[in-house]
Amino acid sequence: MPAIRRIHYSTSALPLLIGLGMVAAASAAVANVTVAPGYSLSVLAGPLAGSSAPDSIAVAGGDVFVGYGNGGNPDGSGGAMSTIAEYSSKGALVGSITVTGHNDGLRYNAGTGQLWAIQNEDANPNLVLINPTTLSPSTPTSFSSTPHGGGYDDVAFGPNGTYISASNPHDNPNTAPAIVSATLAGGMVNVAGLMNGNAIATVINGGGTTTLNLQDPDSMIFNHSGALVLDSQADQQLVYVNGVGGLTLGVSVLNLPSTVDDTAFGNGGRQTLLFTDRGSGIVYALTGAFGFNQAISAADTLNEIVSVNQTTGAFTPLVTGLNGPHGEVFTVLASSAPEPATWSMMIAGLLGAGALLRRRRPLAAAGA
Repeated sequence: MPAIRRIHYSTSALPLLIGLGMVAAASAAVANVTVAPGYSLSVLAGPLAGSSAPDSIAVAGGDVFVGYGNGGNPDGSGGAMSTIAEYSSKGALVGSITVTGHNDGLRYNAGTGQLWAIQNEDANPNLVLINPTTLSPSTPTSFSSTPHGGGYDDVAFGPNGTYISASNPHDNPNTAPAIVSATLAGGMVNVAGLMNGNAIATVINGGGTTTLNLQDPDSMIFNHSGALVLDSQADQQLVYVNGVGGLTLGVSVLNLPSTVDDTAFGNGGRQTLLFTDRGSGIVYALTGAFGFNQAISAADTLNEIVSVNQTTGAFTPLVTGLNGPHGEVFTVLASSAPEPATWSMMIAGLLGAGALLRRRRPLAAAGA
């Protein structure tokens, strides 16, 4: 595969580069990345000063929101604190807030106009609702129960309700809910089981049926056919749940050659996929033609963004040489390519030069 094109920045920014290890590391990371023919890759946002490990990503109101776990414990212990950062469609930092716990799920609910930030995927989960216009957060909201014994990871909004993946189950085999439905009432996130971790599933690439044993329910999204698609990461499986909201669920499973984190589904035609790279701290924009309902996954252990054949489970790499790709979102923005000054803005952010950043609001903290 051909090497990715080099990222250029204004020579006026060169003095700022001296001694900035984060910038040097980011430049080296970009140099090692390759992209498949027919696609172009650019840096939307570089490493964020004071934050690390970008993971979940969402688009709302024309801006891009990224959750940074900052190396906190996934059960929220040890004083874990996460950053939710907002970027313009061109990669300029707009602002950021701090939330209590380790953020791992971040999704935009178009129905309510709120961002859902879920913390602590291993235990002690909480939910923070964020107004994307003001970047103001709610106080952390607890969950009514964790029947699987762990935490909660990702959320998907469908026409018939809200659904959350039940991560880090304590039992093997897992007979507890792997997906729950969720409602907000009484100052709490109330959950009810939707699909158990030992559901009977049709095997897409192999035939017959199997009893699932989902040990790592993770990211989740509705595809364009209306199926709720759950990634059970360590199990190397995509689980398709049809009939969500109805009386009977139809479950099928696609076995994969390696682990994946987020999966997103193409809308057809030329568009842009935004994704985070946890190890480098970079948010990338991959532009090209994506088929309708084409599955694009972050193959984290392979350090690749891949197209997944949804009949055979085979991977076709689109981007290689990454350092822990995780969150993904297809954007409806006309263009997600960064402005020429993006790297200068990123460098200024590393130096704390807030005057170069577009900031339209005071910053706030949730549960601090």
